[in-house]
Amino acid sequence: MDRDRGMDRDRVREPEPCSPAEPPKIQPGHPPGPTRWGICSAGAISHDFVVALKTLPPSEHTVVAVAARDLGRAQDFAQRFGIPRAYGSYEELAEDPDLDVVYVGVVNPAHLPTGLLFLRRGRAVLMEKPMGLGAREVAQLVGTARERGVFLMEGFWTRFFPAWRRLRALVAEGALGSPLVLRGALGFALGGVPRLREPGLGGGVLLDLGGYGLQMALALLGGGAPPSLRAHGVLHETGVDESVSVTLEFPGKGLAALTFSMVAELPGGAAVGGPRGWAEFPSHMNCPTELLFGGRRELFPLPPPSEPLNFPHSTGLRYEAQHVRECLLQGLTESPEMPLAESEVIAQLLDEARAQVGVGVPADHSGVTSDPPE
Repeated sequence: MDRDRGMDRDRVREPEPCSPAEPPKIQPGHPPGPTRWGICSAGAISHDFVVALKTLPPSEHTVVAVAARDLGRAQDFAQRFGIPRAYGSYEELAEDPDLDVVYVGVVNPAHLPTGLLFLRRGRAVLMEKPMGLGAREVAQLVGTARERGVFLMEGFWTRFFPAWRRLRALVAEGALGSPLVLRGALGFALGGVPRLREPGLGGGVLLDLGGYGLQMALALLGGGAPPSLRAHGVLHETGVDESVSVTLEFPGKGLAALTFSMVAELPGGAAVGGPRGWAEFPSHMNCPTELLFGGRRELFPLPPPSEPLNFPHSTGLRYEAQHVRECLLQGLTESPEMPLAESEVIAQLLDEARAQVGVGVPADHSGVTSDPPE
């Protein structure tokens, strides 16, 4: 979910080192103030993220600034949502002194330079997935965050949905026995989304949807050495991966079979099983709101949005925002539920899968100087 409209026209410059932001100070007997969000991009997913934030108490979350490569778009976005400050460059947002964390929702090739910009300014970052176009980019972002002591998390929102937490709890308590098999299929007819067809924009189904299945397999079947991977796929005429099947084999005999497509509608479900039973998300494995287990259907409804959304279930972005706030209040520099090491493994697996289906490893975009086309 990295559907933005671009990045700053100016070259991202190496800033002077600065001290990392300190966690909010909480006085005994006084609740902490709201987490102050900056929004980097005024695109479709940033819209949905702000709508999701508005389902949370304003005493806990507030948006104080938005930046886009075009000042007019940032101003329109700010007026729409009542945001106090609008900037026409990401540099200006990075210099805003009244931010706790920046949500980065730019297009895929801009993740690395934009993420580095904020991290080097000591700004906490929630980066839309994929964190980078490949393992090399992710390693650079992770290394910078650790070097500067700044919070960074990849926005795999799935991990914070109540339905997902319920599944993780069932697995942890042994309700399925040791989970051994995972199957999942996630596909949408996305022919009308030009960026997915363009190699230069980080197109292809693996970068767009594949991470959802990989993170699920790692969380449910992993816990040890990375799995071996086999991938088979069909390429679009532009060279990006169009439909891909991935098999993961884990050292503990766990097996995951995953299918992703950007040209075919698929049920979107995922099921995990062990010797004692199985549990299933019947649809929306990336943003689940129902779970089948033990002959029962458990529902986890989302709060209604205040205005129409661009993507299904987007008010569920509220859960990752809540988690980021909890991490910042504790002074953490990474999430215990979506750790940086796991983001690196996901990126490595995506690189391997893309290579096996005939898609090259992306080029380094740390010095991108121009905007990708919208």
